[in-house]
Amino acid sequence: MFVVTLKFSANKARASALMEGHNAWIKQGFDDGIFLLTGSLQQSAGGAVLAHNTSRADLEMRLQQDPFVVGGVVSADILEIAPGRTDDRLAFLGA
Repeated sequence: MFVVTLKFSANKARASALMEGHNAWIKQGFDDGIFLLTGSLQQSAGGAVLAHNTSRADLEMRLQQDPFVVGGVVSADILEIAPGRTDDRLAFLGA
């Protein structure tokens, strides 16, 4: 599974112009069964995505399709996690 942080860059002001495309990109991630959660980083620092059911290479390609990434509004950092122990509610993530 992956935790992606999307941190605002100096081009943050362009976010509103690209928001519709960014929201469509998020919806596609959920529709494809890749995204489990998206949300805002506090203090308006950007956003975060919890992803699974994909490879790192495929996730990197998906991130390159985010209008915020393409437009230089955010930079994406990926943390890859190999789940070892999970709460029963998250058993689908596999150990």
